[in-house]
Amino acid sequence: MAEANYDALKLGNQLCFPLYAASREVIKRYRPYLDALGITYTQYIAMMVFWEEKKINVKELGKKLFLDSGTLTPVLKSLEAKGYVKRYRLPEDERLLMVEITVEGEKLKEKAIEIPGKVAGCVKLDTAEALQLYSLLYKVLETFSD
Repeated sequence: MAEANYDALKLGNQLCFPLYAASREVIKRYRPYLDALGITYTQYIAMMVFWEEKKINVKELGKKLFLDSGTLTPVLKSLEAKGYVKRYRLPEDERLLMVEITVEGEKLKEKAIEIPGKVAGCVKLDTAEALQLYSLLYKVLETFSD
């Protein structure tokens, strides 16, 4: 079989690979700042939602973060153990698991305020390129929305 038939299997021909590698590299830049706070990147992005929403049900949180409940459950348990959120079921509909930020979770926001600025410089794009990348990435994510 001709070598050209295998071009689809070349790493350099994959859109998924630079997305994966770039994601890992950017998240790596967050690590020292998040380690200082005692949280992981996934816990950090969950906290970003709580800082904005204050309380949200787990299903909606999963949609916002593109994470399934199997991934979210240990993240939320850990955040609850640290005192940053509390989980509870609604009396009127016990199927809904709600998560709400605590006072301690709000205090964490003040400790995290400088992280985006510190990490922003790790991607060497000008403002127009960064906005274009942001737009394209969300366009890709929309294709996966239910």
